[in-house]
Amino acid sequence: MRAKLLLVLAFLGILGGFASAYLLGAREQPPPPLFTPAQNPYAKGVYANGIIESYQSNGANINIFPEVPGTITQILVAEGAAVARGTPLLLIDGSIQKAVVEQQKAQAGAALALLQELKAQPRKEVLEVSKAQVEVAAANLKTSQDQLSKQKKSFELDPQSVSRDQLDNAENAARVAKANLDNAQRQYELTRAGAWIYDIQNQQHQYEALIKTYESGSALVG
Repeated sequence: MRAKLLLVLAFLGILGGFASAYLLGAREQPPPPLFTPAQNPYAKGVYANGIIESYQSNGANINIFPEVPGTITQILVAEGAAVARGTPLLLIDGSIQKAVVEQQKAQAGAALALLQELKAQPRKEVLEVSKAQVEVAAANLKTSQDQLSKQKKSFELDPQSVSRDQLDNAENAARVAKANLDNAQRQYELTRAGAWIYDIQNQQHQYEALIKTYESGSALVG
């Protein structure tokens, strides 16, 4: 009887082991994604970056990458082909880089035009306008001073002929006209002096930087 009991227990133990192994080995199915992931639009695309592996024991692998972005238009070699240094592997559409270079060229041209404009100051027409403003301010001052002089003489001859308020207004008008003339003369001197040297130097540096950027981009287009 005892032997039968042990046999049953052993059999149950074996079944329990199999059941445990099955339960532990079973994998839970992952839940479905919450959204459909984006598909790679270039699943069969060819990329210009990668590694050229060497079959020689003492050889070195070479990393390759494009210097400009663009779409591959032609593959010039096949897989496993022997290539030497400098052999073209593929052609890349450089239209985007060419457009960038043209934009850089235009920016450099605009910077040069502004630099030339600063160096050409003062412009003759602008200087003439500034000089005319000085002459107008001087004429206004002369008119104000004449009016003040006449009112003072009239006041000295007959204090009742000119009110004190009129005399004060004439004096104020003369002072304002004098201040306008001083301001016009300073503006004329500033215009005649031309562009500030620091503005010219700053624009020169900007132009040189843009030229170097253009030359660098143009070299990539080749």
